[in-house]
Amino acid sequence: MRFETTVMRAVETRGVGLHSGVPVNLRITPAPAATGIVFRRTDLDNFEIPASWRYVQKVSYATSLMRQGVLISTTEHLLSTFYSMGIDNAYVEIDNLEVPILDGSGLPFVELLNQAGVRQTRRRRRYLRILQPVLLEGNGKKISIFPADSFALTCRVFFNHPMVRERALDMQVTPASYARELAPARTFGFEWELDQMRNMGLIRGASMDNAVCFTPDSVMNPGGLRFEDEPCRHKALDLIGDLALIGKPLLGHVVAERAGHAMHVALVSRIMSDPSLYEVITFDELANRVTATVTAQTE
Repeated sequence: MRFETTVMRAVETRGVGLHSGVPVNLRITPAPAATGIVFRRTDLDNFEIPASWRYVQKVSYATSLMRQGVLISTTEHLLSTFYSMGIDNAYVEIDNLEVPILDGSGLPFVELLNQAGVRQTRRRRRYLRILQPVLLEGNGKKISIFPADSFALTCRVFFNHPMVRERALDMQVTPASYARELAPARTFGFEWELDQMRNMGLIRGASMDNAVCFTPDSVMNPGGLRFEDEPCRHKALDLIGDLALIGKPLLGHVVAERAGHAMHVALVSRIMSDPSLYEVITFDELANRVTATVTAQTE
């Protein structure tokens, strides 16, 4: 895309928070160019929290943002959808502390953005293009990013369950591929972890309507899985939502192996803390470089 975008019209939805269980209303409205994605707590005098790595507060079972003590929790599914569907600027009006989980996937947000439509602005879109490889690893987990002229990801997971085991996904992320291959994948958990998570004050809003629950040898949900590798696809969805905290569309190939929110955000912080690792470039500048390279190779 050459130019930044926003939504054409306001759209809204409502639901409950996955972890808090609180009811919440959410409304997406247009925003000017160069705004980015900004959350507005309408229950707190429209207090604004930009969707930026600078405001990351918690990254355990979800990614939360905090500014001046005001919290927005479980941002990853919505941000993943904004990012992948090519929406650069929007206000997200929300009247409680957690983004609604809806059906546990990104699909309801894709449908919401389709209702909103897309409006192009006059500001040229700026991409963050990776120049050098970056690698983070620890405790059997690893995440890396490599230079590329598009946004691609490789996601590998392993869970000791007969319906999951080891899975891998490789894809170029576009609005169409995201809507088809990743957005429908739901958040998930394992039956034997539920009591522990509830004792931690988590998953108070979880149900069969918004999460996949695995028993020791099967899946509890009556409809089964949407994809044979649904957990892997959902991990990829989460990964994109955390990468969106960079605040610009990314040109690079991300490889995540058993990584989670904490490692995703650590990669974002590592990139943004070292300007030598990236450059900011427009679509036309990139296209001209690619053309020059092809011409040089054929001469």
